[in-house]
Amino acid sequence: QVQLVESGGGLVQAGGSLRLSCAASGRTFSDANMGWFRQAPGKEREFVAAVTWSGLRTYYADSVKGRFTISRDNAKNTVYLQMSSLKPEDTAVYYCAGDGVPRRAALTTTHWTYTYWGQGTQVTVSS
Repeated sequence: QVQLVESGGGLVQAGGSLRLSCAASGRTFSDANMGWFRQAPGKEREFVAAVTWSGLRTYYADSVKGRFTISRDNAKNTVYLQMSSLKPEDTAVYYCAGDGVPRRAALTTTHWTYTYWGQGTQVTVSS
């Protein structure tokens, strides 16, 4: 079991930066691929970024590539999402998610493959 708690959201002007953190508890965190998703009002939850259990590989949605960076620190049981050059369209609730299959070889972008979810943190980008 993995419990996830996000933090770091807030209000920022367009062009600004934020760093989201996701603190995990549970022995299996270091074996789990981790992802970030987001959901804007009236829209479906969408994939943002993912990182393998080892931290060696990452994958990004085209909409955030070059602006967002996902990373993890297994010693601290934490995964991060550094967001730069933020745009109003990045406004959403951001969720941290953990893959329930230990050490899955492939990164996945579909939300139903992630077993563990945090409660979400609001990010609002003003124009």
